[in-house]
Amino acid sequence: RTDNHLCQASTIASELGFSYVVESKYGTRSVAQKMPILNKQGNALLSKKEILSHRFHYFNEGIKRLVIEARLAEVTVFLVHLSLMFRKRHYQLEHLYKLIRNVQGPVIVAGDFNVLWGNRELELFLAATGLQNANGKGSPSHPSRSPKRQLDFILHSPELEVSDFQIPSVRYSDHAPLVCDFTLHG
Repeated sequence: RTDNHLCQASTIASELGFSYVVESKYGTRSVAQKMPILNKQGNALLSKKEILSHRFHYFNEGIKRLVIEARLAEVTVFLVHLSLMFRKRHYQLEHLYKLIRNVQGPVIVAGDFNVLWGNRELELFLAATGLQNANGKGSPSHPSRSPKRQLDFILHSPELEVSDFQIPSVRYSDHAPLVCDFTLHG
């Protein structure tokens, strides 16, 4: 939300004609819900395709606990913002793995993974899930003013083929956005 109480996700989705889901990134019992700036921060998923259903999951570890699960006609999407703390981040990845393994059909997992120690942090998760990184070149997205690190990822099931991947050079956030189009095979 912005200072004038507009939901940015709603505004952007409306202008683009997209469907969207938005929720606070902090658990309902989190002290962050009582803090003026933090209680307006959320995660949002915008999609050209209709969102048929969605669920909010919360990690047991970390301050930012929200996982948005959205089911589209041909794919299930998970949106995450993982912890800055290494150990908590890995507990979150384990929890995320358990959510993903119960899904029938193709999966996309996207968000800020905060892999501050590098992409090797995701090797076990990728091996266990079979997901692939849509950013095949490993292009950085953080910080947006002069990207140096890849903290943001779009991971996908092998039956989804990346038809277009971009990191637009815009500064709406400290992270540059990732934009990806997929084609479903098989």
